[in-house]
Amino acid sequence: MQENQCPKCQSELRWQKEGYHCDFCQIDFKKVAYCPDCSKEMEKLNACGAASYFCHDCNELKSKSRAKTEFSEIAIS
Repeated sequence: MQENQCPKCQSELRWQKEGYHCDFCQIDFKKVAYCPDCSKEMEKLNACGAASYFCHDCNELKSKSRAKTEFSEIAIS
């Protein structure tokens, strides 16, 4: 199973400096994580090579494995 699939065409997304890019759809995406408890958007924290998330609503650290992630289209202006 591919971890970073385009939500439109299901092809593999390619990482670039500002987020993810689908070569087939020519669309840029960002990966957004939501709290498994309150469903609010969380902030990603990277420390010592490990990623976890902080929910400002719950005021708690949340495990990466519990986070609900999705790709949202980046608006180009």
